Amino acid sequence: MTASTTRRTTAARSRIAAVGAIAVAGALILTGCGDQTDKSDSSTETAKSNSAPLFSKLPKKIQDAGEIKVGTNAEYAPMESTEGGKIVGVDPDLADALAKQLGVKFTFTSGSFDGLITAVNSGRYDIAMSSITDNKQRQEGLDEKGKKLGEGVDFVDYFTAGTAIYVKKGNPKGIKGIDDLCGQTAAVQRGTTYETALKDQSKKCTDGGKKAINIESFDNDTEAQTRVKSGGAVAGINDYPVAVDLANKADGGKAFEVINKQYDAGPFGIVLNKKNTELRDVLKEAVDAIIKDGSYQKVLEKWGAQSGAIEQSAINGGK
Repeated sequence: MTASTTRRTTAARSRIAAVGAIAVAGALILTGCGDQTDKSDSSTETAKSNSAPLFSKLPKKIQDAGEIKVGTNAEYAPMESTEGGKIVGVDPDLADALAKQLGVKFTFTSGSFDGLITAVNSGRYDIAMSSITDNKQRQEGLDEKGKKLGEGVDFVDYFTAGTAIYVKKGNPKGIKGIDDLCGQTAAVQRGTTYETALKDQSKKCTDGGKKAINIESFDNDTEAQTRVKSGGAVAGINDYPVAVDLANKADGGKAFEVINKQYDAGPFGIVLNKKNTELRDVLKEAVDAIIKDGSYQKVLEKWGAQSGAIEQSAINGGK
């Protein structure tokens, strides 16, 4: 987000007032210079004392703050969820590993998923890290029809995942794939790539002479899950690792099951404002560093998310 500064100027009404104003201004300038020197010295000392490998490559603003503000939607276990008031999961643990490379902490705040990109571009967060699929639409700020929707963003890719269909345990409607959703009700979280996938599939249904999918979009994924569990929707659509975790853990593994394997796999990326290239580039270095030192793989193994491992990070690698 970009802060705006309002400047006010006052015209002098006499030479005496003008001279006085100049004298005061001079004093303020001298005072201001003194403050800046102190801050610069302090920053230099901080940089010298911080031994993290990539700290010196961070933007000065981040160095001075000692933190990276992260927007997330903590409703996607195992990627990110809330336990005991704390945000936990793959993304927070990867952020902890990145912090060791960068020498600053990552402070996570949970909000609505469909507002994360706007929040990054407005400056509320430095980055967003929330299982966000990197694609051209988001890079260029377009809607699903190619119309300009807003500012685009940059991505630093760190994981890969596809879309999965989950159904009520026992699969009472016999859903075998996405084609079977024609004429059926499916639940999904609003603003996600899999909501778009359902819309695309619904068009294929009608183009093929079948009934459209009745798509029910919710503000959060928990509501979509509840809809499937109650039988109001025959299936839910989600990221593959999230759907698998849900099937394994909900009601002790008795609530849901995942249909087949993932499809349309693509990268998850850390979201940044396009102007924030300095932070973007050092984050890519940091992701590559934790892949190389093994801490990346340990995090994925901890959460059972090894299927999403990548060998090297990329900037805007989504299609």
